[in-house]
Parts: sequence; structure tokens; C-alpha cells
Amino acid sequence: MISLNIEKTLGFVSKETIAAFEPKVKAAQEMLEYGTGKGNDFLGWLHLPTSITQEHLTDLKETAKVLRENCEVVIVAGIGGSYLGARAVIEALSNSFTWLQDKKTAPVIIYAGHNISEDYLFELTEFLKDKKFGVINISKSGTTTETALAFRLLKKQCEDQRGKEMAKKVIVAITDAKKGAARITADQEGYKSYIIPDNVGGRFSVLTPVGLLPIAIAGFDIDKLIAGAVAMEKACGINVPFAENPAAQYAATRNALYQSGKKIEILVNFCPKLHYVNEWWKQLYGESEGKEHKGIFPAAVDFSTDLHSMGQWIQEGERTIFETVISVDKVNHKLEVPSDEANLDGLNYLAGKRIDEVNKMAELGTQLAHVDGGVPNMRIVIPSLDENSIGELLYFFEIACGISGYVLGVNPFDQPGVEAYKSNMFALLNKPGYEAESKAIQAKL
Repeated sequence: MISLNIEKTLGFVSKETIAAFEPKVKAAQEMLEYGTGKGNDFLGWLHLPTSITQEHLTDLKETAKVLRENCEVVIVAGIGGSYLGARAVIEALSNSFTWLQDKKTAPVIIYAGHNISEDYLFELTEFLKDKKFGVINISKSGTTTETALAFRLLKKQCEDQRGKEMAKKVIVAITDAKKGAARITADQEGYKSYIIPDNVGGRFSVLTPVGLLPIAIAGFDIDKLIAGAVAMEKACGINVPFAENPAAQYAATRNALYQSGKKIEILVNFCPKLHYVNEWWKQLYGESEGKEHKGIFPAAVDFSTDLHSMGQWIQEGERTIFETVISVDKVNHKLEVPSDEANLDGLNYLAGKRIDEVNKMAELGTQLAHVDGGVPNMRIVIPSLDENSIGELLYFFEIACGISGYVLGVNPFDQPGVEAYKSNMFALLNKPGYEAESKAIQAKL
């Protein structure tokens, strides 16, 4: 099971300071468990792992099988939580170069609907011209501009290339149970569909069909993913003592650091496969806590790559940061440094060592340097990059986020600030119903 080590923060905040957060953490846990806090209509994720049935997983795997057998490429159309969770898991578990290989055991997963770049969408549609492709359209409303625009293009292209009957077979909708444009389209066209639960917000939706279906199509074991989340749900339960509960400890420590003046949390990995776990985490915490002019700013880096770009700032810049490092205990492959007779690069002192040992020493050396430089460090160790460990990690971050948001004193489950850009964009595009806003914004311009 994953573990949390906070020892390298204790030179910056004391054990007593962290322990003093126990009553606030306990109150936050009770607000989650009993639904007494703000945003309590969005707590469907809290006990989701233990409520998922085998029948539901079997249904998802059967749909995944249809797309796996009929598609070379599957496009996941969604934005924010509607694609980041799936991408985080798929990228973490995939071979880094499978998509370049001729022989593939699963469809290539591509993402759309997360930007409004004409070049990106043109190049995507060009790439798909000779491909047997399918689409997963993920949207509660069906009217989110980025996703709806991409789906409109992809739906037409899929029908034109594969015929309407095959398109019906390889387009799946994940949307609201009863209402919205995506629901109406799915019902009219006869698409296989899944429900985004009303009480689960997008950034907490990775363990719903939003994440599970793409992950299954990519060829990964969603049973094991859920089993990992179930184990972590139990390990972070309300009755687990504060000192033994990793989510409670993480939430308390980051809030203690925040109160001491550490305003930025940098999530660090030393494994490039975890890049999109970082991206998913940034949305989860940024959208949950960044309210009322409060909240830790979530940033992320890929080490050792970014030690050659951001390393200087982290080592000697403004001391308003702390780091949380995700460390992978056991890698999946073995590769040793070869000996070289000329030794022009001076690396023979590493000959015979595994690459992972070199990476682990880079990790330890970096941690020691950053702590010496005034950067508190937490360390999350995951046993390996497999479905079980990733399932644990996802739920750990989710429950800790809910606790931490309530400790901070905000509603972790709304996102009122996200709507501001949309209103301006609709006004600038003269969308029907936005006449007054359009007039006001033109005057401002």
C-alpha cells in the first residue's frame, strides 16, 4: 500500500503544530461522512469504490471489448475532469512507445475536446482519415464549447467514414441520466451510454465510467484499479486514528505549511509516466481549494528533467514553496549501466548499477538539497506502477482534498470562478441569450 512520510517537513513546522490540526481534520472528516458541509450534494465519490458492483464493471468491460475489436483509434472527447483522470491512469500504465509500434494490442487513445485549437483539430481529423476510429463523448450537458465542438466534428467524420450503423456501435456517450444535449443525442442516435452521477463532480469522476471505460479500452484491469481504491477508502476511513490515516496527515501537514507561509505546493515525480497524474492532481486541488482569495497554488514538475529548468528557482527562489514527491518503489523493468573501455563520459563508476538506482539517488540527493535550501518535503511512496497502486493513489488524493478544503474553510466541491471566461467568450461570439453581456463587453473593449 502507498505510504506517506512527512519527516522532512518537521524542520519547518513542528509535530505539535501538525497534531494541533487533528480537531479540524476530524471535523472535516465528519462533514464529509455525514454530509453536513458545503457542497454536500457532491459527495458521491466518497464511498464510490466500495459501492461499485461487479455487474457494472462487467458491463464496462463488454463495451470496451466492442470498441477494442472495432477500432484502431478511440478519441476521448472531454475537458478537465472528463478526460484528465483517464489520461493520468492510461499514461501511467502504458508503455511509453506503444503508440509508435506497428503491432498494437489495444486501440490508440487520443484526446480531444480539451482545447479550441483549429490546428489541433484539423491535424486530428487528417490523422483519422484512414483510421477505423470510435469516440467516447464525455459531457454532462453536451454543450461545453470545447467538447461539443470536437464531438460535432468527430461524429460527422465517423459517420462519413464508417457509415451510420457502425458509428452507432463505436460512439459511446457518458452524460447526464435524463437531461442535456448529449443525453438527447445519445437517445436519438441509439448510442451505448453511461451516466455521470449527479453527485459526482468532474474532477472526482475518474472512478466512474468517465475514467473506467477509456482505461478498460486501453487494456488495463479496472477491477484491480477499483480494488486499490477500496483499500485506500478503508485506510483513510473516519475511524482510522489521525496519526495512522495518510489522508488526514497529508491534509494537516499541507495546511500547517500553508499557515506558516508556504503558498505553493509542487508535486514532483521522478518517473515521466506520472506526468498526467500531476496534471490531474493540479485540477483536483486547484479547482477545489482556490476560492475566496485562499488556497495553496498547485504546481508540478517532472524530475530530473525539470531540475535543469526549474531546479534553480526551487533551490534558491522565494521560500514560499513546499514539495510533495511521488516515489515509485519498484520499477517494472531492469536495465543496467554498461561498462565502456574508453570511459570518455566518466560513467564507469556506475557500470553494473541499475538505472533505477541512479534515479533513486538523484531523488534522494534532490530532496536533501531542497530541504537544505529551505523547501519542506513530503514523500508519497507507491509500491509500483500498476492498477492497484494507481487506484490507491487516486483515492488518497481525492479524500485528502475533501478534508483539506474543509480545513481551509472553503467549499471543495464547487467551481464558481470557472464560469467567468465562458460568459465573456459567449458574449464575444454573440451567442443567443448573451445580448446584454455582448453589449457590455463591446463597450468595455
